[in-house]
Amino acid sequence: MSRVPGLLGRLGESLSRMGERLDERRAEAERDDPIGPPYATPHEVPGAVPHEAPPASPQPDTATPLPEAETAATAEPGRSVPAPPSYAPAVAARPDPVAAIPWGLRVAAEAGVRLLVLAGTVWVLMKVISSVQLVVLAFVAALLITALLQPTVAMLRRKGLPRGLATAVTAVSGFVVMGLVGWFVVWQVMDNVDNLSDRVKDGIEELKHWLLDSPFHVTEQQINEIAKNLSEAIGANAEQITSVGLQGVTVIVEAMTGILLAMFCTLFLLYDGKKVWEWTLKLVPAQARPGVAGAGPRAWRTLTAYVRGTVLVALIDAVFIGLGLWFLDVPMAVPLAVFIFLFAFIPLVGAVISGALACVVALVTNGVFTALMVLVVVLAVQQIEGHILQPFILGRAVRVHPLAVVLAVAAGGLTAGIGGAVVAVPLVAVLNTVVGYLRAYTTEQALLSTPEPRGATAFAVAPVPAPGTLEAEAK
Repeated sequence: MSRVPGLLGRLGESLSRMGERLDERRAEAERDDPIGPPYATPHEVPGAVPHEAPPASPQPDTATPLPEAETAATAEPGRSVPAPPSYAPAVAARPDPVAAIPWGLRVAAEAGVRLLVLAGTVWVLMKVISSVQLVVLAFVAALLITALLQPTVAMLRRKGLPRGLATAVTAVSGFVVMGLVGWFVVWQVMDNVDNLSDRVKDGIEELKHWLLDSPFHVTEQQINEIAKNLSEAIGANAEQITSVGLQGVTVIVEAMTGILLAMFCTLFLLYDGKKVWEWTLKLVPAQARPGVAGAGPRAWRTLTAYVRGTVLVALIDAVFIGLGLWFLDVPMAVPLAVFIFLFAFIPLVGAVISGALACVVALVTNGVFTALMVLVVVLAVQQIEGHILQPFILGRAVRVHPLAVVLAVAAGGLTAGIGGAVVAVPLVAVLNTVVGYLRAYTTEQALLSTPEPRGATAFAVAPVPAPGTLEAEAK
């Protein structure tokens, strides 16, 4: 045991000598490499002795001066990439791609992308609607009928009738009246079809004589050639006419299906319209729900005013034009009046079609003078309707520009036929009301969320009292 301290002491002395030798070798290596390792510094290595940098070798006065790059590399030994020389051409840095694009082009690109997304959404929506066109038209027709009958349900409920009984009475009465009108039109047409055919033959003969005696210099041979070409065209297209007749059966079946679906939807909209609207609001995102909840009742009031006003205007047109046809002894005056009433639901275009139909019937049955008188009656009634009845009855609630009306009717007719033309204008009127309300609501919410000005800003935007008021006099 007495030898252990001696061994430990000799071992410590050996380790000390080995450390000194390592330090000496490290110092010699650093003297040989004046740059030194970039990763080792005296304070990073335990036991390392700081060393002084070797003196720089003297440079002769006649030596060529080093380039700037070599000088920078000698002055900064740890630098790995030398700087470019002074005689190198300056290279401009590449600008940011976003900053390189003009502002107008960026705005146009952003707007174009959003318009493409919107157009794609509308295209997909129209495809979906066209695939279920019958269901959509039936539901829209139910909305129009509901807007017409809803005031009657409200009146019956104020009289004390339960909601179910008031809905049933109103719906049954409305459907019965519509069915009677349809039956009356069909009955009148079938009852007068024989008389009308005879009157048409006589009218064609009178028209033929009028053309022969007219200043247009039409000969009888030209008239016979026109009649012959017409009969040949009918004979050549007999198969197409037959196929159209077969397609007419399919159209009748689809029409009956749509009528039944519209009646079913109308009944439930009259009974549970409020619950249906509340359920629809749950589908709207929470942030947009207050605005949509406020726009819904206003849209419904616009639709109700449009339907009731259009029915009243159409009824006035039908009555006065029908009376004119009756006084002029035009056959089928009552069915023509009903057609005028129905076509009045297609603004602008419907009036032209129904008036032209009445003039044609008067022309082929009673002659040119009667047709001209019918044209005068139709134009007079339509002018009174456009300038007096519509502004007074419909008012500003559903006022739509005539250009928007024509474009809406054309788009609706191309998309969904007669049904699309009928529902196009009320749809545009409702959209006009909804967009106007949402714009005003958004502006109001933005003003409410704006913090009130304070200090000098509040003084600058403070309202100035009008001259002559008490506040102005006090100042």
